[in-house]
Amino acid sequence: MHRTTRGLPAYSSHRRGGLVRWLGVLCLSIMLAACGGGGDSSSSSSSSSGGGSSGGSGGSSGGGSSGTSTANAQPISPNGTNAVPISVDSGVAGFVNIPNVSVTVCVPGTSQCQTIDHIQVDTASFGLRILGGAAQSVVTSLPGVRAANGGQLSECAGFADGYTWGTVRTADVKIGTEVASGVPIQIIGDLAASAAPTGANGCPSGNDENSTADIGANGILGIGPATYDCGSSCASTALNAMYFSCTNGTNCTGSTATLAQQVINPVTKFAVNNNGVILQLPPVPDNGAASATGVLIFGIGTQGNNSIAGVTKYGTDGYGDLSGVYKGSKYTTFFDSGSNGNFFQDSFPLCSSSSAFYCPSSEQQLSATITGTEGNTATVPFQLVSARTLTSSGGKFAFNSLGGQLGMSNYFDFGLPFFFGRHVYVGYDLPGSSPYVAF
Repeated sequence: MHRTTRGLPAYSSHRRGGLVRWLGVLCLSIMLAACGGGGDSSSSSSSSSGGGSSGGSGGSSGGGSSGTSTANAQPISPNGTNAVPISVDSGVAGFVNIPNVSVTVCVPGTSQCQTIDHIQVDTASFGLRILGGAAQSVVTSLPGVRAANGGQLSECAGFADGYTWGTVRTADVKIGTEVASGVPIQIIGDLAASAAPTGANGCPSGNDENSTADIGANGILGIGPATYDCGSSCASTALNAMYFSCTNGTNCTGSTATLAQQVINPVTKFAVNNNGVILQLPPVPDNGAASATGVLIFGIGTQGNNSIAGVTKYGTDGYGDLSGVYKGSKYTTFFDSGSNGNFFQDSFPLCSSSSAFYCPSSEQQLSATITGTEGNTATVPFQLVSARTLTSSGGKFAFNSLGGQLGMSNYFDFGLPFFFGRHVYVGYDLPGSSPYVAF
């Protein structure tokens, strides 16, 4: 789960203050490598085809409405200046269920730019993080952000199975024709792994995720509801496992980071279409598809292609969390396109002793309920198929029925499988507006 970062060898605790939850790359490669994830699926019951709205019932706001969410919506064509294609395919590392877009990074105020493809779209993290090796023609020219003591500001961003370590630099970020000028981003892997601080005041436990083989993409585009990846707490306190000041790439010590210095959700800095995003992916059969192509739309209610209609809003907290119930137990629930499966607690057999993915003997038809902060509720049906079965053919990379066990027992993670066949709105936590998810 990619949120603003999460880490675990079994998924790190749900972090606050700007770290992403990351299950997204939990290494279910096509060979089902046992890297903390795993999966399986058995029968196939297609939910593809169909169009129209993305499900949900009731109006776009208000308290107390309820409905059952369906998943048969088709994406619109990526028309308009605020819409770009999303692809789910074999990508750069053969991982499944990785939604990708292209992002252009420029030296601020110049035409020295590089377009980087296969950047993972993550609705549960905040900020752009790119692999230094994927941006070699521009990365060394991006100005570094200086810490309060004059050192190079660097970051350890924790994910579910490790962390990303690297410097914070300033760039103009372009996605389609939208531009966020002079925003801080993280460069992954441009500092030696040995320089990453360790111990009680150092980086979180897990692996240093510094390659496409670790991440499954050339970077992570965190477009969750928060603006900053840490917020006001990091501006006044050098939090553990977050921001550091480094001298000559080494001797890194904990540092504060003002809001202006923190890695930021670039969408919030677009000129107009900055109050949220809409992810639209087509339906796929329960036994998977070779690929899927959809659209990422910037802004909600700002253009003709991003009106909010035919969906229900469910209020969340500033990190995108709301209440949920699964099989009678209460969970904190979130919607995370950076997780390559739905992750939750159940007694289904795991694919192996080293896998977090479920391998039930037959397809399971399941559901969970969610309740927004305003009281709107929905029943969300989903499928679970053995991950071993799903990936056995070796040619499919888009699955709506992949699921696994979450290492955080009080959380329910609707990952990328939830997004197939839906128009999912993520409304931002901005002055004068409250965060929400809508579908």
